[in-house]
Amino acid sequence: MKLLSELAEHLNAQVIGDAACGVSSVATLEHAADGAISFLANSKYRKFLSQTNASAVLIKADDLPFLAPGVNALVVTDPYVAFALVAQLLDNSPPLATGIHPSAIIDATAVIGNGCAIGANAVVSADAVLADHVQLAAGTVIGRGARIGESSKLWANVTVYHNVVIGKCCVIHSGAVIGSDGFGFANRAGTWLKIPQTGSVIIGDDCEIGANTTIDRGAIADTIIGNNVIIDNLCQIAHNVQIGDHTAIAGAASIAGSTKIGRYCVLGGGVGVNGHIEIADGVQMTGMSMVTRSITEKGVYSSGIPATTNTEWRRNTARLRQIETLFQRVKQLEQQLSQLKDNGQSSSTED
Repeated sequence: MKLLSELAEHLNAQVIGDAACGVSSVATLEHAADGAISFLANSKYRKFLSQTNASAVLIKADDLPFLAPGVNALVVTDPYVAFALVAQLLDNSPPLATGIHPSAIIDATAVIGNGCAIGANAVVSADAVLADHVQLAAGTVIGRGARIGESSKLWANVTVYHNVVIGKCCVIHSGAVIGSDGFGFANRAGTWLKIPQTGSVIIGDDCEIGANTTIDRGAIADTIIGNNVIIDNLCQIAHNVQIGDHTAIAGAASIAGSTKIGRYCVLGGGVGVNGHIEIADGVQMTGMSMVTRSITEKGVYSSGIPATTNTEWRRNTARLRQIETLFQRVKQLEQQLSQLKDNGQSSSTED
């Protein structure tokens, strides 16, 4: 439990109401109960301010007049950021493991730092290095020579291949595979020949990798994920991709090989990015967009076709099939118009 006075000091916030009020959990305005702290970051939820049962609310000064009587408040400039900081303080997620489980398999040449926790049936291979306070949940496998940075957490059944480097304070969720072979093959007369993937994966500090996401090792050079990159569930990052610091990638996005994505980019859910292209810093791609060529200027980009009624979709599809015919007709009309103009100018000259 935290007192509002403690939270106010942590957030540099102003307390409205009882500074000695204690809160032990976070909740939405609509579903909060006594002992919970909530927040208002979007004005469309303002109607719940007068009805909430929360003990306290993180709020902007402009929204104070709408707050229910008797509800305490912490006045902040950005309620959503404040909510994230408070949620961290009140986080009651269980540890991934406690101590080193007897069933864990740890090679004699592996280096295990102080305060590490390794769960049941986890494997730490030869020459791997776990820095201080690393947590490995049950079934996680750390490959030969891999290095995991201080205070990083790997949930159950994460697989980290050989020589992968993961920075400090990272979180990698269950089922993620880091460092599997990139999709590298050469075609010889119709037969696919595998190209050994001899690079690795380097992940910076403070990153979060979602469940069942895969990040392929480089073909020759490394796949590189910058600092504070967040990647959602079920994403595919191919070999030799580089992702700049503070970029966010939403669920089911796929990035093809040797693509370079800048800093502070945001890729919405289901975005597909072609290989061997570059995306500038600060680019935002809306969900389901397909990126087929480089983007050199920051901004918001979109593609794809939004859902519509089946009748309208069929009509538009039928028209799309006629686009080449329509293009040729327009081209002919332009040529005819140009000839008419030329004839008209010739007649004027003769007169």
